[in-house]
Amino acid sequence: MQRRVVIVIYEGFQLLDLAGPSDVFTTATLLTGDDGYTVHVAAPRAGEVTARGGVTVTARTALADVPTPIDTLMIVGGLGIESHLTDPDLTPHVTRLASASRRVTSVCSGAFLLAETGLLTGRRCTTHWLVADQLATRYPDVEVDPDPIYVKDGHTWTSAGVTAGIDLSLALVAEDHGHRLARDVASGLVVYLHRPGGQSQFSTPLHATTPPAEHLRDLQAYIDANPAADLSVPTLARRAGMSDRHFSRVFTQQTGIPPGRYVERSRADAARRLLETTTHPLPTIARTTGLGAPETLYRVFRRHWRTSPGDYRRRFQSKEP
Repeated sequence: MQRRVVIVIYEGFQLLDLAGPSDVFTTATLLTGDDGYTVHVAAPRAGEVTARGGVTVTARTALADVPTPIDTLMIVGGLGIESHLTDPDLTPHVTRLASASRRVTSVCSGAFLLAETGLLTGRRCTTHWLVADQLATRYPDVEVDPDPIYVKDGHTWTSAGVTAGIDLSLALVAEDHGHRLARDVASGLVVYLHRPGGQSQFSTPLHATTPPAEHLRDLQAYIDANPAADLSVPTLARRAGMSDRHFSRVFTQQTGIPPGRYVERSRADAARRLLETTTHPLPTIARTTGLGAPETLYRVFRRHWRTSPGDYRRRFQSKEP
């Protein structure tokens, strides 16, 4: 029997929060047939619902008319979700439907609606990093972790922003059908599967401002693509056509991070990805990411993620066969 997935939208929702998960479940159904999913889109009121950006989607069912039980209830995000929290055609019905669902999920700022219903009280959750502080302040009884791509706490799943809804949905498919199907779905959608839920939604570019100067943007891309190269300040300054001092000053002004710190974080991110997706020994990872020795790798991980490389691998390495 196919699992019923109900995705809740409202005026101003984020279109990819709906489209990404919907395509994951639909692709899984194409690959499994009768053992897949049926996706239903519901809104406070049936009819046309306009996403942020102006695209209109038709919700054929009002929330009040959604039948139960439900396998998976998913709340999408949107920049204006706070203005909908008091909607009598939204929040009370989400509460009702959640009580009749095997699992309850949210994408991006959809976590605000789950928190408003009390479904996240005493639970750990995540959301888009831009609104994590706002969620934590508004709902002090909710443990908000702004770092992971998605979080599972009991039967409740929450995800980070926008494309993280695809990661969340792939994880749900993997839980239902195994990693092999999730991998096949990811391959069909041409998306990257190796993103465990605990992986940070932050990467080096998010920790640094994109510089307005094109040659510095190109230099950032070079650093990220070549972690084992000579990335010393003199070498980078020569690539940028500047003196060492002038380069350090301009890079820091335009990115908000000194070049040495950017290089270290970029190398740490490269090592983190290898720990998640390979079985390479730590000396190999340290060497190929430009960190040199396992001792340096250990110190960098302690500084940036307050854990050891070995512990990180045990927690977040992909478990697919």
